[in-house]
Amino acid sequence: MGKKRIIKDYDQMPQDILVRLKEQFPYGYQEHLLRFNNAKGELISAIPFETDDIFYLVRLNVDGGYSIIDEDDFENDLDDLSEAEPLEFDDSEE
Repeated sequence: MGKKRIIKDYDQMPQDILVRLKEQFPYGYQEHLLRFNNAKGELISAIPFETDDIFYLVRLNVDGGYSIIDEDDFENDLDDLSEAEPLEFDDSEE
């Protein structure tokens, strides 16, 4: 018997699956995004994701996706930038 196939909204996915989804697509999923029309004729965007038991189509919002970047990760990057040396620019005209 084949894998179970489930279409589910991003915000209804179990947290452990969302973590694995982020790990699989650390730089984004734009290149893997599927777009199709549902029975009502609405354009749907989804990202395929597979576990050992289930093949998911994770539906995304109308804008084409949810961010899979944690705000905490972004804040940590900003903390690292505060310790960086300032850049120097040459304002003279040539």
